[in-house]
Amino acid sequence: MPRLTTIKLGFIPSNRGFFSKELAASMRDQTISVLRSMGVNVVVPDVSQTKVGCVETRQEAELAAELFRREGVHGILVGAVNFGEEQGVAWCVKKAALNVPILIFGCQEEERLTMTTKRRDSFCGLLSIGEVLRQIGAAYTVAQRPICFPTDLSFRKDVDWFVRVCRVVHGLKNARYGQIGARPDAFWTCRFNEKQLQLLGPTVVTLDLSEAIGGANRIPDNDPDLAKVVAGIQGYANTAAIKQLSVIRSAKLELFLRRWGKDNAIDAFAIQCWTSIQANYGVCSCTTMSRFGDEGMPSACEADIMGTISMHAAMLASDSPAGLADWNNLHNDDDELVNVWHCGVFPAAFAKTPVTLGVQEIIASSGAASYDNSEGTIEFIAKPNPLTLCRMTQDPTGDLKAVIAQGRIEDNPAVTFGCYGWCRLPNLQRLYRDVLLKHFPHHVAITQGHVGNVLWEALGNYMGAKVYHATQDVQGLYSPRLPFDSISAVHDAPIAAPLSI
Repeated sequence: MPRLTTIKLGFIPSNRGFFSKELAASMRDQTISVLRSMGVNVVVPDVSQTKVGCVETRQEAELAAELFRREGVHGILVGAVNFGEEQGVAWCVKKAALNVPILIFGCQEEERLTMTTKRRDSFCGLLSIGEVLRQIGAAYTVAQRPICFPTDLSFRKDVDWFVRVCRVVHGLKNARYGQIGARPDAFWTCRFNEKQLQLLGPTVVTLDLSEAIGGANRIPDNDPDLAKVVAGIQGYANTAAIKQLSVIRSAKLELFLRRWGKDNAIDAFAIQCWTSIQANYGVCSCTTMSRFGDEGMPSACEADIMGTISMHAAMLASDSPAGLADWNNLHNDDDELVNVWHCGVFPAAFAKTPVTLGVQEIIASSGAASYDNSEGTIEFIAKPNPLTLCRMTQDPTGDLKAVIAQGRIEDNPAVTFGCYGWCRLPNLQRLYRDVLLKHFPHHVAITQGHVGNVLWEALGNYMGAKVYHATQDVQGLYSPRLPFDSISAVHDAPIAAPLSI
């Protein structure tokens, strides 16, 4: 169901003619070779179009800009393959007018300096490139090791990180979110400023809950696609504890939303998951939302659109499903251990224990809906894994802000219902105070892997968000100094070829 977009990087090999064109050409070719070996779709002027395939003059810059526009690149990589030409870079970025992330780096010298050495001096030239990008008002990212060989592992890590940044920025700016129903009245924390959000790029497409319920009810029992969805649910989770009627109701809701989502090019959902749907349709929406999330279609509880955008960003950063959790309980014996929980909507990708379908006990026991109508929650314990937590919300003026944290799910004997995991978060007490004091709500997006640095750069540098983390000295101020220890996009995992979104 999600629209797939292969990330393209426009490459500006920046050349200054006073320096060696041979060195420039060889480093250009080496960079392209490394990028393609990583699976990056790289767009670069051909050697027949410019001097040795590099960019120096205004004419070459305009040619590269037109190429980037025509190909629709999602990010720009600037390499000072010798000293580089700052005006060529600036003019290319200005004329392309794509407003995409930019990563700059310079190439290391291959020989020790002597009187006869062919030299690049990119260490010097990269400073000029950065300065002129600032002068034209272009946001840019500096490689964590700014001067390197493209064959270095540090360069590959930087590119992997940057591609993920591009994926988040492009995905959010072009997103279409389906809001199914209004937020439950009790949840003021799920309010948002739709007009202000639209200015950042995302579009919210609304559907009254009655239309979703009516549409699901109108699907006949003999619909040729219904049996496939029922079988999909039965293969996804153990359904023995609930009625077959609840499975069929879940399948009809899922099928209707799949069709509606396809017709409206929806990337993610926010659903009014209680209590109207239980009382008026007869099942929890958790199963549908969990299955969508597992497929890369994040679905937030309680019609929480800002939760949806948080999940979407986390998923795009990690290439892994995202869930929506409550910051639920502090562990009795450990001040850095928090229970991340929800009543039954996590994607199955998080599961350590078998995935089962159960009853929403809170709704049923309160009398808001009967036990028969409250089936369909997802039940499991999350597996030990690195975890990134992210929550975006808006200030009263509509301005975007985000809190980001990294931790790890651990095994723990403390148990509850629903789906949950015990997450170790360094500096949890300070983080919790900041969440309270900077007015973040109770919902937080979670995804497997450590991608806090990706979200920090994408949201803080390119989406204009105020960004927060637990050890930050000046809260809400974006800094190019990344907050987390490792730049590696996914903790304890090899660098993978960038995937589609």
